[in-house]
Amino acid sequence: MAPPLILHPEALPIVSTGEGEPSVPAERLAPDALRDRLAHPPLWTPDASIVEVAPSARFTPRAAAVLVPLVMRPQGTTVLFTQRTQHLSTHAGQISFPGGSREPDDPTPIATALRESREEIGLDSGVVEVIGSLPDYVTRTGFRIAPVIGLLKPPFDLVADAGEVAEIFEVPLEFLMNPTNHQVRLFNYQMGERRFYSMPYPKATGGEYFIWGATAAMLRNFYQLLRA
Repeated sequence: MAPPLILHPEALPIVSTGEGEPSVPAERLAPDALRDRLAHPPLWTPDASIVEVAPSARFTPRAAAVLVPLVMRPQGTTVLFTQRTQHLSTHAGQISFPGGSREPDDPTPIATALRESREEIGLDSGVVEVIGSLPDYVTRTGFRIAPVIGLLKPPFDLVADAGEVAEIFEVPLEFLMNPTNHQVRLFNYQMGERRFYSMPYPKATGGEYFIWGATAAMLRNFYQLLRA
């Protein structure tokens, strides 16, 4: 049985962090190095502790895809995120990558990720250089997500779909690939417990962007790939 929904993840206790693990070297975060690593990935192991739902013959998740948009800024690579609106039926208010369910007309997960990014944030597919992907990630809400890695070269225009996206923002890739910023939090419930990653990023105006759940899990796998 899947655990119940976590309503206030930011209030749950931190049981560990990645402190002591090596950060991804800065030179591996540059666009050319990212292209090479995704084109010729080394042997690496996805983090088994962050799979939300184990494969089951009785469970057929719905195919979906997200774009992990890496923006090539002069000061360094950043990751573009969206914050979902509060009224959505799933993952309301959460921070995520642009993406969604695969449609019958989508020939590949790449097509899904690019279409959804265009619909959600007005991202022109022509400015996206797809350089690879991460392992699929299955969520407790019934989706098998294919994370598609893409490089974005500014300038580009974005327009948020007000029905789905409350905010668009960027976080330095260097911050996300520093395991000191990878928190493992614990959710206890009647039938057991669930552990999940979070990567809170401080806002310049105060407060934080609370990156967690599937989004943080995919970033953790990206870290494992880049550090290998």
